[in-house]
Amino acid sequence: MRRVMIEPGDYQDCRPAVERALELFPLAIEGKKVLVKPNVLRAARPSEGITTHPALLWAVVSCLKKRGPAQIIVGDNPGLMSYGANEASFHQCGLLEAAQGHYQNIGLKAVERDFDPAFLPQVSISRAVAEADVFISLPKFKTHGLTILTGGIKNSYGILPGAQKARLHRLAGTPQRFHELVVEVFRLRVPDLFIVDAVVGMEGNGPASPDLRHIGKVLAADNAVALDAVMARMMGLEPGCLCFLQKARELGLGDYEAKAIEVMGELQVIPDFKLPPLSGEAISKNEVIQGLLTSRAGLRPQANPDRCSACGYCVEHCPAGALAMDEGLPRVDAQACIVCFCCQEMCPEKAITLV
Repeated sequence: MRRVMIEPGDYQDCRPAVERALELFPLAIEGKKVLVKPNVLRAARPSEGITTHPALLWAVVSCLKKRGPAQIIVGDNPGLMSYGANEASFHQCGLLEAAQGHYQNIGLKAVERDFDPAFLPQVSISRAVAEADVFISLPKFKTHGLTILTGGIKNSYGILPGAQKARLHRLAGTPQRFHELVVEVFRLRVPDLFIVDAVVGMEGNGPASPDLRHIGKVLAADNAVALDAVMARMMGLEPGCLCFLQKARELGLGDYEAKAIEVMGELQVIPDFKLPPLSGEAISKNEVIQGLLTSRAGLRPQANPDRCSACGYCVEHCPAGALAMDEGLPRVDAQACIVCFCCQEMCPEKAITLV
């Protein structure tokens, strides 16, 4: 039986919750290479709730340093298609300081790994990920327009450096295939521990939604399927309806059934939690969720003129080249758009919606 911790927490002092996580899921780190990977979607202020909060990272690094000498590396590959954005993203998120001198740009060195040939025969992952003796993932409690939630499994998409993430988005083609893809990436190097920033979560049209929700929790587990199942239930979802969890269970990566999970703490459903479009009641049956996720291919990005600053980020980072500026607003070529949501993820003004 897998265990998932739900512990009270706040940003004034995350350390007690992190200490509890390391007691429940002890790690032998002395003399080891330890990689700590927060969720750094892009450069954003901590108050935006888009990235793992620096208070949690600070607590994790502090607790690891207390447990003996180890080679600690803190890093991620933000969603931008430029390696140069890595350190700038960490700095703006407050994570550079929270890393306490252990930050590295893990996008600069990579190694090839065999992959599912249905997508690509090989992909590159950050060398720091491949060489880590201990891999600790720090997801953010968030919704995601494509996978419904971002948790233990989806956070590992950041082990891919550079433009591979966008390329694989394009190769996946459909939401259903993207669910399968994120699991394939996840199992390239399964993390040893997950500690989730659920102090302030994100609801609505994530992963860069302005709709934040105070939850006041820190979650932890050593199995991502069990963790994501608990997160789904907290959001009011039946985890068995999420295709990426189905795929993960088929591959023997864990079980999402309630009887297979021991919750250490109190699992409470968050009242009136806002989910992305085409989720919630619409995914009450497995057949329905598959059909509805596939139908998302009919959605297209649209810029809100009141929010859009015409910065061109969405145009620059569209892997399909489907966006172009027209009279100060990005316009989409509906035929070329592959609905990868990269434009929505990258928009610094949160001006992109799907209609």
